[in-house]
Amino acid sequence: MNSETLNKIYEKINSYEDDMIELQRQLVALPALGPDNDGDGETKKAEFLEDWMRKEIGFDSIDHYDAPDDRVSSGSRPNIAAIIKGESSDRKIWIMAHMDVVPAGDLSKWDTDPFSLEVKDGKIFGRGVEDDHQGIVPPLFALKAIRELDLHLPFDVALAFVSDEETSSKYGIEYFLENSDIFGKDDFIIVPDSGDPDGKTIEVAEKSILWLKIKTTGKSCHASEPDKGVNAHRAAAHLTARLDVRLAEIYNQTDELFDPPNNTFEPTKKEPNVPNINTIPGEDIFYLDMRILPGIKFDDIRNTIDKVAGEIEDEFDVEISTSIVQSDEAAPATPQDAPVVIALSKAIKEVRSITPEIIGIGGGTVAAFFRRQGYNAVVWSSIADVCHQPNEYQFIKNMVDDSKVFANLFLQE
Repeated sequence: MNSETLNKIYEKINSYEDDMIELQRQLVALPALGPDNDGDGETKKAEFLEDWMRKEIGFDSIDHYDAPDDRVSSGSRPNIAAIIKGESSDRKIWIMAHMDVVPAGDLSKWDTDPFSLEVKDGKIFGRGVEDDHQGIVPPLFALKAIRELDLHLPFDVALAFVSDEETSSKYGIEYFLENSDIFGKDDFIIVPDSGDPDGKTIEVAEKSILWLKIKTTGKSCHASEPDKGVNAHRAAAHLTARLDVRLAEIYNQTDELFDPPNNTFEPTKKEPNVPNINTIPGEDIFYLDMRILPGIKFDDIRNTIDKVAGEIEDEFDVEISTSIVQSDEAAPATPQDAPVVIALSKAIKEVRSITPEIIGIGGGTVAAFFRRQGYNAVVWSSIADVCHQPNEYQFIKNMVDDSKVFANLFLQE
């Protein structure tokens, strides 16, 4: 695609700024909360989006892979695949975004109504404007520009708008992948659900996630006579400190693809033990959040934790048990030289005049579902990184610029 044509596309996308804001306004007003978040699902938002796509763009096909769920009034959770045919169907370029949002939370912490869009200082405010309308709106307007300029796509372009990303993805991309054969191994799959404010990072790998609940049992007594009991809190504190040292010493691998480049072992949540100061706690429960570099076995880590726990049991005369809260081993990484990485990098560089950084992250994204099934998926978006927070916002410029990146990508030969 020559530079003159690309400039026409970029100018066209610039002209859509107010239309993008208006689409965001309408999406924000349709809070798609799943039943786990006390909502009625994503159906109303999905119906609105499908109607908008048919009227404003026109797709060659729009198919549903809806997951049954009797907890919502519609009886199902919508998953949409909308495709525009290109000159070749040898591969599809997929943009996968999610329609559901998280609850607004404490309304007193919002400066605006979370479900009524506000525009201020080059930003739009509202629940979902970043997570994940930033994944929905830019590719739609990229395709709108291509359609209105009567340009031909070299390859098929497909948009997947799914449900249930904010809770489990059981009714979203997991169901979609299990109940369709629409994705191909040569397809480009981009998940715009994480990123940075400059749009410079392409995520190709994620750490494993292991969460443990650790329960220490001693014997409760009055604090004035501690010898009559066994202080579970003290034993758990020693366990926390010893694990901090031992795990870091043994699992000291690094990988500069990730930030931070090392394994992390963080004690986080702690459950209440006793309600009053003058009682020795007979039970103590805390949680360990571990983000583990790919290739390290969970069984080895748990064996190390059990060994340290055994030492504490002997020293403090307590019993310690561990149980898994979450266990997700890292999916295979997308190769840094995969065609989707190269093509997306080229588009970012041409639109943003920056050289993208290829990274891994400690968090988890739905790209892992694709990678576990052998698809080379990447995660990319330009976000302010205020997802799930009060006063969630998105920069209008980033919304427009991401649309240009997608247009560039869609038109690459």
